[in-house]
Amino acid sequence: MGSETKSEIIDATNSVLCEHGYAGLTVQKIADEASMTTAAIHYHFDTKAELLNAFLDDLIERFKTKLTFEATDPRDRLTAFLDHAFTPSDPAADGFPVAMMELKAQAPFQELYRERFLELDDIVCEVVREIVADGVDGGHFAETDPDEVARLVTTTINGAHARHVALGEPLDDTRRMLENTLELHLGWQPRSEVVA
Repeated sequence: MGSETKSEIIDATNSVLCEHGYAGLTVQKIADEASMTTAAIHYHFDTKAELLNAFLDDLIERFKTKLTFEATDPRDRLTAFLDHAFTPSDPAADGFPVAMMELKAQAPFQELYRERFLELDDIVCEVVREIVADGVDGGHFAETDPDEVARLVTTTINGAHARHVALGEPLDDTRRMLENTLELHLGWQPRSEVVA
């Protein structure tokens, strides 16, 4: 059983999490979804926590890939980043946002989960920090502290997604407020035409 089997188990974990949530996640349900035995899953992962840690590692790798933007202009990169971060997902149709919220709720009790979510936050912060620093250096953005802007953006995105899942609040509303704040900090006008 190689990496293909591990990948199948992780895909099955994603499906079961989306359908049944964290509380309903069992190794048996994952095995049923992957059409394999629980023994086959335990061959690769000793515990459910270890399996979920591998699931989160896979999520982080896929997330990093999505945050690679073709644009070189920091203004375009910032727009592309916000497009990605604020792409709405319907929790009623797609259980993934709810599953992520449930996993985040376990982070205070599970060090492994907390580490993975801290890593995700660090990735987002670093992407935004680089975009802002490049924009300041290139004269596209006003002089500002890229680390503070990155923390603001990351915190706003986390809050927006929590409010979207828990309260049904549209992501567009928070994006608009964030763009207004970034305009004040950076002198950047969202959705404005970039002229080379």
